[in-house]
Amino acid sequence: MSVLTVYFCGTGSHRFDVANPNFWNGELVSTLAANDLGKEYAHWIAVDGPGSGNLQADELFVEPGGYYNWNQTLFGKGWEENVQHALQIIKGRSNWQRKELSEDEYQRLKAAGVPIPSSTATASWFWRTYSYGDRKITPQMLQEQIIKQFRKDGIIPTQINLVGWSRGGVSCHMLANALLADSELKKLPVNIFAIDPVPGIGNFDSHRVQLGENVKQYVGFFSRDERSKGFSCVIPKTHARTRCHVYPMPGRHATLVGNASVDGAAGGKVLAEPGLIVRHLAEVCLTRWGVKLDKMLKLSEQDLKSCHEVLNRDDGKYQAMRKHSYTLLTESRKDERLVSLGDKGAAFSSVKGATFQPDSALATPVAWGASAYKEIR
Repeated sequence: MSVLTVYFCGTGSHRFDVANPNFWNGELVSTLAANDLGKEYAHWIAVDGPGSGNLQADELFVEPGGYYNWNQTLFGKGWEENVQHALQIIKGRSNWQRKELSEDEYQRLKAAGVPIPSSTATASWFWRTYSYGDRKITPQMLQEQIIKQFRKDGIIPTQINLVGWSRGGVSCHMLANALLADSELKKLPVNIFAIDPVPGIGNFDSHRVQLGENVKQYVGFFSRDERSKGFSCVIPKTHARTRCHVYPMPGRHATLVGNASVDGAAGGKVLAEPGLIVRHLAEVCLTRWGVKLDKMLKLSEQDLKSCHEVLNRDDGKYQAMRKHSYTLLTESRKDERLVSLGDKGAAFSSVKGATFQPDSALATPVAWGASAYKEIR
């Protein structure tokens, strides 16, 4: 079996957030990617989120959109390209390459004494742009070679795992649907671990809020205490044969991926238990799905019991988070978080029923017991 895991970072987040001081032990998605023991590009990739600075623009397997950061942060611009990039990585071939040198690369080569042509300028002095020459070997060429060398059972993997937070979680939905729509990839089995997938205002298109038969297992954790306007999370409509497990967790949007502050935004380590629980269960799921990880938490049942006891003790602190907002404004439905079940708005705890395992879904009490998370641990 050949497994490829795609780690989609959230809005404003990137693969280097393993060292972000706002996350006391590293942001979850970037940390999981950093701990993946497979070969990057052959067995896993990490995809930076919209609004994170275009750090991967030169490495994409599709032409980047060149969007401004504000456009990415507000509207998610660039995530369609991220999904197409991941699709081409799965196929092992790029359909675009960054051939031109950047100014920084040009200056480094010149400083090292590499004999390259001088840069050339075009247009008038006011609108002048510069060309720094072409690369002999592009990043995409190197990555394609890694894929050819290290994917042992053929270029196309036999299983795809998707992990994502925020718009990265929704990107998991988008990629799963893109795979299903691709004649070459539609039969690949897909597993998804999504953490509080939030598409943003106006982004509830069908390919973001529903999933097809190629998704074999869907695991989602959702922040109970988030109230920011525009942060309605989406619980996707799934195929009848998909094993779908969704769980509530105290805290705000960032709490679940390792932000342990009292307001769910700043630094510090006060409310660490949600991040620990979600990380442990993500590691358990990924291991079951064929991923080899380093630095796993490996929480025992006693550890998990203790974490839940602390959650219950600190419940007032989590409820106090509801007055905070990333967008200055708040919203709710029946005094609960407003969520989207597919493309329909709903109150948080109303998401339940036979579609889910357990059927209590987001109405499940956050408490430790023999049946807690039994479907996935």
